[in-house]
Amino acid sequence: MIPMVDLRTQYHSLKADIDKAVLDALDATQFILGPNVKQLEEEVSQSLAVPHVISCASGTDALHLALAALGIGPGDEVITTPFTFIATAEAIAYVGATPVFVDIDARTFNLDLALVRNAITPKTKAVIAVHLFGQPADVHGLMEACCNDNLYLIEDCAQSFGATVGGKPTGGFGVMGCFSFFPSKNLGGYGDGGAVTALTDAHKQELLALRNHGSHVRYYHDVIGYNSRLDELQAAILRVKLQHIERFNTERRRVAHRYNEKLAGLPVTTPLEDGLGRHVFHQYTILTDHREKISSFLGERKIASAVYYPVPLHRQKAFGDRFASLSLPAAESVSQRCLSLPIYPEMTNDQVDEVAAAVRDALRS
Repeated sequence: MIPMVDLRTQYHSLKADIDKAVLDALDATQFILGPNVKQLEEEVSQSLAVPHVISCASGTDALHLALAALGIGPGDEVITTPFTFIATAEAIAYVGATPVFVDIDARTFNLDLALVRNAITPKTKAVIAVHLFGQPADVHGLMEACCNDNLYLIEDCAQSFGATVGGKPTGGFGVMGCFSFFPSKNLGGYGDGGAVTALTDAHKQELLALRNHGSHVRYYHDVIGYNSRLDELQAAILRVKLQHIERFNTERRRVAHRYNEKLAGLPVTTPLEDGLGRHVFHQYTILTDHREKISSFLGERKIASAVYYPVPLHRQKAFGDRFASLSLPAAESVSQRCLSLPIYPEMTNDQVDEVAAAVRDALRS
């Protein structure tokens, strides 16, 4: 069996350090906003080269907290992509703002910059750019567009920890960057977790209060906040894994490039590295007109595959008929043709070759 991600193998490779970190945290009994949380925030800040990192309970909460801290709410519009996990749009809905879905570039899977510019209205307050599958979005173009119209650029970095543009990590280009530590992420814990980057102390203080019931001092509440604190055990685990993130991402790139080599010449479109930045391949997603055939064939050989994402956000039932008339052809086409293959740092070259051979055999059958 070749899974989509092999967390067991990764755990066993780090078992001694992870077990010690967890046991030490248990022994210290400071489970809420303890020393590991503070140290993780400092270490992630150094890793991402940003002034401030505020941890929280999930990647979804990171997006929600960022929007709330920026004062975005009812009557405001936030431009984002329809081709991503729903959390990006959920966060916009949570604060009462309106998501404005703009089509993607079908080769990078990220927002189409020209269409973003065309979608800006007097009600637009922010753009949430997702670095989908680990491919950095066109941050410089988006920063220029946002600057020209006095908008906030928020980076959704849930899938891009360690991705860079010009050597600078994602999460430091927009006013805030939002990260997820969901177990399958490039830097993942053993439960939910997230973080927000901030460039100013004022935003840091706002985020610190919002994640902790609107409080800086216990039992004194300045604003209505949320309960969104990263727990000490997750922080302890993440601190161990953070020491290995560069190696994890390098190995993901090795797997992706081997896939590229082994799938060459087949009627599939392999992921584009557009040269704007360093892709960290949270997913390895191909485009094919034979998705069901390939997926079924892989399953017969006990090889996992997955579709991220089968239904674009503007077609999700959760939004009712609000976007019924909206046509986003690139996102709609990609959602019908995308297929993600297994990828994880511990994947061997032999396993990559086995998956690629199965794809080849499926297309020839």
